[in-house]
Amino acid sequence: MKKLILILVTALTIASCTRIDAGYEGILIKQYGSDKGVQDVSLVTGRVFYNPFTEDVEQYATFIQTIDYDAFNVNAKDGSEFIVDPTLSFNIVQGNSSHIFIKYRKDLKEVSKTTLYNYVKDAFRLQMNKYTTDEIVSNREKFENDVQSSLNKVLSDEGFHLEQLTSGLKYPKTIVDAVNSKNKAVQEAMKVENELRVAEAQAKKMIVVAEAEKKANELKQQSLTSLLIQQQFIDKWDGHTPLYGSSPVMFKSVQ
Repeated sequence: MKKLILILVTALTIASCTRIDAGYEGILIKQYGSDKGVQDVSLVTGRVFYNPFTEDVEQYATFIQTIDYDAFNVNAKDGSEFIVDPTLSFNIVQGNSSHIFIKYRKDLKEVSKTTLYNYVKDAFRLQMNKYTTDEIVSNREKFENDVQSSLNKVLSDEGFHLEQLTSGLKYPKTIVDAVNSKNKAVQEAMKVENELRVAEAQAKKMIVVAEAEKKANELKQQSLTSLLIQQQFIDKWDGHTPLYGSSPVMFKSVQ
């Protein structure tokens, strides 16, 4: 009997004890009354002993967490539909875990998946309604900064700290097609321009070659005097008297 009692006491002690590790805040919740869990909530740290029959301990992480949310559609001021594929990095400001629990009555994982996701959606929709499609495309950095500032204010009021928000913003298909067409036109224009430059270079080269040949011919013609021709004739003479017509002639007149 004593052994059984000892086992029960040991099991009860284990069940009524938990440890709050570094990077977490513990919330001791007294479960009683018609509005249980709200009347008495306190922060606890380290090793915590509690009555599992009337109390509960919830742990909220205070280190930075990152959540990759599902993509959703948002309309700009002029009706164009953008796709947002956000990633949120955040943490709980120390000392705010009890406040968050009292307000939402959910564990942190559920709060992150639902409540914070809705805040992210609302921040994008709020700012999208202020921008036209062209303004978003040409001022994307400002737009995303406005979204982050809006979300940061909301999360700060709720006891969270916004570390980083990545929008993963995707433009409407009409914008993407227009950009692709423009890039294609630019590339084709550059190709034509390069081909034109090659053609111009080749033409200039041909002109230079032609002018060089012309100059060489002119110099050659100027050098072909009658005395030079006779000298060349003498250099190549084999000692026999050449015949021009029916009579031997040493030198034929060069016209």
